[in-house]
Amino acid sequence: MHLEGTPSEHLPDVLGTGETAAKYVFISFSGRHPEGRDAEYIEWHSLDHRPEQYRLPDLRNAIRLVSTPACRAARAASVGLYDEVDHVMTYMFTDAGGIPGFTVLGNALNVAGRMAIRLPSITYMTADLEGKIAAARAVAGADVIPWRPAVGVYILVEEGNASPADLVDLPGVAGIWWYQGALAPAPYDQDTRGTQITYFFLDSDPVAAAETLGEAVRKRWETGAVKGLLAAPFFPIVPFEWDRYLPTE
Repeated sequence: MHLEGTPSEHLPDVLGTGETAAKYVFISFSGRHPEGRDAEYIEWHSLDHRPEQYRLPDLRNAIRLVSTPACRAARAASVGLYDEVDHVMTYMFTDAGGIPGFTVLGNALNVAGRMAIRLPSITYMTADLEGKIAAARAVAGADVIPWRPAVGVYILVEEGNASPADLVDLPGVAGIWWYQGALAPAPYDQDTRGTQITYFFLDSDPVAAAETLGEAVRKRWETGAVKGLLAAPFFPIVPFEWDRYLPTE
């Protein structure tokens, strides 16, 4: 579909009404369920755990993504522990002040018997928003791209720091948000400073988009400014089609 009108990034009266407050993320990377209960986990998390998080006043968005066998085959990088990742859960907060409540809520739900199924935890990180950009054809502004419906997300985890903004006009890319890793507050205390994580929000098939994106990020790494750790397409969850996208056939 061709969207009519002037893109928001060129409309001062639109931009002047506000900008995103979601500038801090908690990202959980998980592996597939050892007994193949991924669909069951996704259903529980989508209907119980994730909606409960929205009672936290500092939470602005929550995005669950899953890798399929085709997604895995399309990875441009999958180094070390990131090769074990099949699920990515992103909680978008206003700032690090949301983490204490997030922790208390999780503990309370666990005590109440509301967290009976888990995925193997691979790693996690907290990160601060570094930049954002929207493709002109998306029309919607960069501030709202994570809330624009997406067919998939391409996740890029790198050592180093280099803007990915020049990749926004690649086929299928509606917009890009990127973050710099931070020292996580207690009780997490994970230090991911020096790590950059980028979300390419896609409005076309993520596996198809990964071909062009993969070529672009490999060329990007040739400069030596950043080193690729994970470069992979993922699908979002389709409500009530919990087995639509899974890590196994």
